[in-house]
Amino acid sequence: MTEPAALKLKDMLKKQEILSSGHRMCAGCAAPTIVKLMGMALRGPTIVCEVTGCLEVATTIYPFTAWKIPWIHVAFENAAAVASGVIEAIEVMREKGRWSKEHVDVIAIGGDGGTFDIGFGAISGMLERGHDVVYMCYDNGAYQNTGIQRSGGTFRGQETTTSWAGKVSPGKEQRKKPLAEIVAAHRTPYVATVDPYHHRDFITKFRKALEVEGPAFIHAFSPCPRGWRSQTGKSMEIAKLAVEVGLHPLYEIFNGTEYKMSGPSRRLKELRPLDDYWKTQGQFKHLFKPEWADFKRGLQEQVNDDWEILKKKCGIE
Repeated sequence: MTEPAALKLKDMLKKQEILSSGHRMCAGCAAPTIVKLMGMALRGPTIVCEVTGCLEVATTIYPFTAWKIPWIHVAFENAAAVASGVIEAIEVMREKGRWSKEHVDVIAIGGDGGTFDIGFGAISGMLERGHDVVYMCYDNGAYQNTGIQRSGGTFRGQETTTSWAGKVSPGKEQRKKPLAEIVAAHRTPYVATVDPYHHRDFITKFRKALEVEGPAFIHAFSPCPRGWRSQTGKSMEIAKLAVEVGLHPLYEIFNGTEYKMSGPSRRLKELRPLDDYWKTQGQFKHLFKPEWADFKRGLQEQVNDDWEILKKKCGIE
C-alpha cells in the first residue's frame, strides 16, 4: 500500500523515522536531517545503497547500525551500479515467483566526492541504462570524511586541505561542476536541487523522484560545520543562505530539457550578496583580505551571470 508523503507538520511528527538517534554524525551536520526528510517522502518498501562517506561510517559503526530500513554499504565509486544490480535482482526474483507483486523503491546515496568525482562513471551508466533508481547526493563541498580535500563539488574560493588559501592562492580556483545539469544531459526523467531548510520543497521533490518512471536524481545541499568551520547551530540558516545568494538555487529539470524554478528561489526579487554567505564560515574568511578583492568581485559576477542564465532556462524574465 502506498503511503502519502509527510508534507504537513502533523504528518511529519507521525512518520516513522528511518534513521535512529545516536548515529554519531558530527554536531550540526545536515546529512541526518536530509535522510530524515527523505524518509518522509517514502511510499513503501525501500532499499538504500550507500557509498563510503561521512553518512555511512558514522551511522554504521560495526557491529551497530542506525538504519531502520534495508541498507547496503558499497565502495566509494559504485552505489549506482549496485543499485542497478538490486533492480535487476528484484526483477529476476519476480519472474521466478520468489518476490511478491509489491513494488520496491531503490535509492542510492553518495556524498559529493562519491558522486561528482569517483562514482560518476557508475552514475552515468545507471542513467544510460534507464534503471528505476533515485540517486541522491548529499553535497558538503569536499571529501570531508577523509580529511577535507577539495572535490568537484567544492566552490571557487573555498579553502580545503588540498586547496590552501593564503597570499599566493585564493583557495580552489576552478568552478564547481554543474552536477544537476550534467545529469540532466542524459535526458534523465527527473532532476531536482533541494536543501534541508526548505523541508516541504525537499519532500515534494523526493516523492516526485520516486514516482517517475526510470532514473531520477536529487542534489541536496548539506552544510558541514567541521569542514566549513561554521557554528553547529547555524547549518539550516547557512542552507537557506546558499539558496538566497544563488550558490544553490532550487529548481527542477524534466526529461533533460524542461526547467522549472522552485518557489523558494522563484520568490527571490534579487540575490543577496555572497558576502552574507561567506562570513558564516571560516573556510571563506581569506576572501575578505584586500589582496583577494578582485577575485571575490569576480565570483559575485559569475554567480550573478549563472543566476540570469538559469532564470532564462526556467522562462523567467
